Amino acid sequence: MQFTDQLNRKVNLENHPQRIISLVPSQTELLVDLGLEENIVGVTKFCVHPKNLRKEKQIVGGTKGIRTDRIKALNPDIILCNKEENTREMIADLEKDFQLHISDIHTIEDTYELISQYGDLFDVKEKADEINEKIRKQIQLFRDFIKDKPKLKVAYFIWRKPWMVVGRDTFVNHLLEMNHFENVYADIPRYPEVDIDQLKPTDFILLSSEPFPFAEKHRQELLPYVNNTDIIFVDGEFFSWYGSRLAAAFKYFKKLRAEMYQI
Repeated sequence: MQFTDQLNRKVNLENHPQRIISLVPSQTELLVDLGLEENIVGVTKFCVHPKNLRKEKQIVGGTKGIRTDRIKALNPDIILCNKEENTREMIADLEKDFQLHISDIHTIEDTYELISQYGDLFDVKEKADEINEKIRKQIQLFRDFIKDKPKLKVAYFIWRKPWMVVGRDTFVNHLLEMNHFENVYADIPRYPEVDIDQLKPTDFILLSSEPFPFAEKHRQELLPYVNNTDIIFVDGEFFSWYGSRLAAAFKYFKKLRAEMYQI
């Protein structure tokens, strides 16, 4: 059997994979929602949804560093990776001994494609189609909601020391655009560092819950450097986790926009 991943790599397997290691938290959650929890044998320490998974499955490391010995002991049929979240070195090392499926997500359409690929790869096409349809319906409802809402200028912070924001060519920026948010750093690729005493003017600064866990003390730290800008906390999982979590993300985005109008 031959499959293709999102980097157009060929994945050759004798059968549909039964023993799965996932090195990407959002993809781990997707596997569970596809009904494949029993087939998961290894996860990362960041695979926090569902909560029970890290207690029941072998933790093989993080998204940037792994325990190869643990992976070899699990004898997986397939390892699920992501071009951005996992390092080139990690993927190159794993490719020597294992079959990999690598995702590459920039847009909602990429997400639909990934879910469909998993449907074929793991022989759960009906469930994959169901998840994709659920996401499509929520997006259509959200588009109807957001179409007349004004665009707001935002900066989306993801890290401190150094301070870093989201730029263009990212899935987060794609979702910001869908929310009628104008990312003031969309002229810079990927995840640029910024000088907080030279921030671009915004209507709102968004402090993400991940990968850096921003808290009130960080909001206070930023306040002296902004003028007439509201600083709010946002759920980073809804802005950055592609996969089945998107079915709930757009309901969250509606609530977020309502909160902004109340400030």
